[in-house]
Amino acid sequence: MATVNPGNRFGPRAVRPKAPEYEREEEICRAFISDFTSNDQGVDKFKYMAQLQQIADRQQKLLIIDLEDVSTFDADFATRIESNTARYLKIFAETIDKLMPPRSAEAHASSLNVDPIEIFMEQRIALRENNMDAANGTVDPNKRWPPELLRRFEVHFGARDNAKQLAIRQVRANEIGHLVRVRAIVTRTTEVKPLLRVATYTCDKCDTEIYQENTGASYMPLITCISPSCIQNGTSGNLFMQTRGSKFVSFQEIKIQEIAEQVPVGHIPRTMTAHVRGDLTRMCSPGDIVILDGIFMPAPYTGFRAMRAGLLSDTYLDVQTITRTKKTYEEDAILTPEQMEEMEALRMEPSLYDKLASSIAPEIYGHDDVKKALLLLLVGGVNRNMSDGMRIRGDINVCLMGDPGVAKSQLLRFISTVSPRGVYTTGKGSSGVGLTAAVTKDPFTGELVLEGGALVLADKGVCCIDEFDKMEEGDRTAIHEVMEQQTISIAKAGITTTLNARTSILAAANPAYGRYNLAKSAAANINLPAALLSRFDLMFLLLDRADQDDDHRLAKHITYVHQHSKHPPLQMDPLSPHLLRQYVAQSRMRNPIIPRELSDYITGVYTGMRLADSVHGAHRSTLTTARTLLAILRLSTALARLRNVDEVSSDDVDEATRLMDSSKVSLEERHRTKNPDQQKIDLIFELVRDLPRLKPTVVGYEAARAAVLRRGFHDADFEQFLVEYEEIGVVALGSGGTEIRLMA
Repeated sequence: MATVNPGNRFGPRAVRPKAPEYEREEEICRAFISDFTSNDQGVDKFKYMAQLQQIADRQQKLLIIDLEDVSTFDADFATRIESNTARYLKIFAETIDKLMPPRSAEAHASSLNVDPIEIFMEQRIALRENNMDAANGTVDPNKRWPPELLRRFEVHFGARDNAKQLAIRQVRANEIGHLVRVRAIVTRTTEVKPLLRVATYTCDKCDTEIYQENTGASYMPLITCISPSCIQNGTSGNLFMQTRGSKFVSFQEIKIQEIAEQVPVGHIPRTMTAHVRGDLTRMCSPGDIVILDGIFMPAPYTGFRAMRAGLLSDTYLDVQTITRTKKTYEEDAILTPEQMEEMEALRMEPSLYDKLASSIAPEIYGHDDVKKALLLLLVGGVNRNMSDGMRIRGDINVCLMGDPGVAKSQLLRFISTVSPRGVYTTGKGSSGVGLTAAVTKDPFTGELVLEGGALVLADKGVCCIDEFDKMEEGDRTAIHEVMEQQTISIAKAGITTTLNARTSILAAANPAYGRYNLAKSAAANINLPAALLSRFDLMFLLLDRADQDDDHRLAKHITYVHQHSKHPPLQMDPLSPHLLRQYVAQSRMRNPIIPRELSDYITGVYTGMRLADSVHGAHRSTLTTARTLLAILRLSTALARLRNVDEVSSDDVDEATRLMDSSKVSLEERHRTKNPDQQKIDLIFELVRDLPRLKPTVVGYEAARAAVLRRGFHDADFEQFLVEYEEIGVVALGSGGTEIRLMA
């Protein structure tokens, strides 16, 4: 009877790679750690042996094995590590145990960095003779210390420099057990809690210490003694856990989500759970964009969930290294000597303000005043904390409203990219809970916890909200408190607290009729409540008007960008986004004050604006309130920060006032149908007419000139106003040119 070869039943058997011999792998690992050298300032040093000495001296805990170094030493060995990373972590840890050098005399003499485990082990070493078997002088296996208990280091692997950054949806089943590199945004972090690695028990009958190693997320504690003494005597003593003799490590779970540009159109962003241990905890917070090197591992369900899941299992990322792609302003402010020289050279440029503003989205044509406003939004004013606990915000809020196709969304995208903690969201896709905070259940403890929304994620950053007018009214009211008090008060599910939301709001909206309707008033076109509008420091209206010259320049600009994938040559070279972020970080370190002699000047500016509102209030879309004065102060301090000075000057106040007037004038575009030069002259006349008068029909020449210049006009505009209005008999100069008489 013929026999069938089981291997050929379904065809020829595939040739499998030969399994690695782990004894040989340990030899390669030993040779790499012992012999690998790196060039440090022209001197070859043993890179990893030097770190082992640091670990022995209690000056370092985390040892990161760079696979780029392993690849230069043995490329095949690095490939094997990438495909079975968890197993090689144990091999490297065991090898390091054997290669660990003794503690140096200087470190031994110091009493610093002595942990309880070290004191505990010294006591056990003193009792070692009591654990020896009198017959052969060996140690009882149950009384040996597990290597994990004695280790004071953690071994992690760092991926190669050319490793591909994967989106979460690209991490598939064939990556299980492999070292992968994932780029994502952190959406939630749990509290850091102790994770048990080695449990130490003491028997109440034989006084034997029993050790239990734990490598998973859960374990079953030992109850009865398993030592030979209790087994032989049949006593089965009870075990009591010694917390002081056990080993715990810090543990934190983070939830990561795909970044917006990684999500295909029409798909939902995917999430992944990541486990962080040891010194890697607390390295990231919600809202950070991070690059994680980790081992993609399965996590079988336990308990009732396992009964429902059957053969299915969950997955997680065992994090090895964490790299934040966008640092905070404080971290960006730390510069090298070369970068400091570059910053000093940049500050000496005469047209620094214009250059920084033109570096905001240089691919977008025009919008000069809008870009200056966005630059001041990035820099921000100075927060004022009163002695009674009251806080006056320094963050600047800006709203861009206009016709479709005027690059509002592109400006928002650029700002969210430049800001270290920039969050971009849309009004229609955001609910009140999504913007503020939601109550969720912690997967480990089952407790109700708060999960921050977009405004909490953008703390100390910028929250960009597109399609602001499409938000539901109930959801829009959720940000009222954030825009002024910069906090979020929560009272849900028994949780009553206040969260920080120290963020600048940059909103973009379309008019109520899709396009701006010139037949309607500005208030009817905006269609936003006055309580919300007053919270915006600046509000610009961007209209798409037909103008042959402007349209020609815009078309040439857009065509150049499409042809060359970059902005056309400008009058000055714009800064890179990274350099712009560094300069903003340096500027935010300043806290300029308002000198006493400038108080009367600012007061005069504010009262003049209020007086103008009393005359033209019915025609204005926005009225001057006390919040307008605070906005002037915020813009002025931001301008002083840009100049890297400690005091606000009158020029800063004038530029802040000009920007506010520019935003108001843009909202009153429907009244401006004349020649632009004629519009200037008419505005100057309205301004002079509203000034306080020396006599019923007389205004001081110098007072009028100062008020006109303060509003952003030039001397030439003022002189042209006098000439043209004298010709038509509306004004006349008197008293040797020191007074302006209003004839009409």
